[in-house]
Amino acid sequence: MLLGHEKVSFLHLPTPLEYLPGVSEDLGVQFYIKRDDLTNLGVGGNKLRKLEYLLKDAQEHGATMLLTLGGAQTNHGRLTAAVAAKYGMKCAIVCVDDYPGELSANLLLDRLFGAEVILKHNDGRPEEVQFAETAAQVKARYEAQGEKVYEIPVGGSNVEGILGYYECAMELTEQAHAMGLDDATVYDAVGSIGTYMGLYCGLKNEGSPLGLVGIAISPFLEAKEARIMEYFREVKKTYGLHIDARREDFHIEKGYTRGAYNNPCKEVRDAVRYMAGREGIILDPCYTGKAFAGILDMVREGKIAKGSKLIFLHTGGLPGIYTKHHRVEFEKELMDGVTILD
Repeated sequence: MLLGHEKVSFLHLPTPLEYLPGVSEDLGVQFYIKRDDLTNLGVGGNKLRKLEYLLKDAQEHGATMLLTLGGAQTNHGRLTAAVAAKYGMKCAIVCVDDYPGELSANLLLDRLFGAEVILKHNDGRPEEVQFAETAAQVKARYEAQGEKVYEIPVGGSNVEGILGYYECAMELTEQAHAMGLDDATVYDAVGSIGTYMGLYCGLKNEGSPLGLVGIAISPFLEAKEARIMEYFREVKKTYGLHIDARREDFHIEKGYTRGAYNNPCKEVRDAVRYMAGREGIILDPCYTGKAFAGILDMVREGKIAKGSKLIFLHTGGLPGIYTKHHRVEFEKELMDGVTILD
């Protein structure tokens, strides 16, 4: 039990904390990677930690179905679908997005796991309004069929969802201490803020010596800025945390978004190729690849000092590399190494 809440334990934890000698040598730092891409369900990824607690809450509410929200290639949607399949529940994923022209990557996996995917064209109104309207329609349709629907927000980022990464913060602190990394800093890709908030609250409330830096992977607009403190206050009140925080306590680098969310970008592809070719580890072009590209920039700029100890949280997202708009760009750059013989 964590902060008075139980979970459904379906993960094989702890995930490994590995030293990357090649990257460390190249960058002049001590580079470690926390392998949450190796979680053991639905191709893996960070959202599963959140879903252990969200599933328990859904079960306690008597739910027969999980309904969640995201983009057409949402990693969280894929993992929600996998969890629903494992536990005999129905699943629907509402996306404010256009059909990408093919059933590939996460979309394909969503359907393999048995989820219904609802793609709602973005009509230009605020996305939260479109999500709310479409989700309400889908929920009403399934409830009319006798289902009890449990709704999970984008990224699983609510007060229940943060528990997964509060727990991870404790796990990581223990691993880091055993490896002599008490003075290391954890680097995390920041999207819907839930993973970062869980790490922040877990590290600070449990007195961990580890530092934390978030790297935004999409433009950090006014609504997201306001959400940070609002989210923290919700979490503090819900769980009775003994810590206080100001906005400046949340270190989130906002200068490495490359202009948009999930956009094809050569610097990110280069970072993905570098990690793959140097350490045999695949990053995704939306979250971890973009965050790692940001880390490479910060080392070059001197924001990350030589000799520093870094722990990079690998949050998964492998199917993202197979999305059409990323895959096509990778193919252009990699075909020169393919020899076709008659």
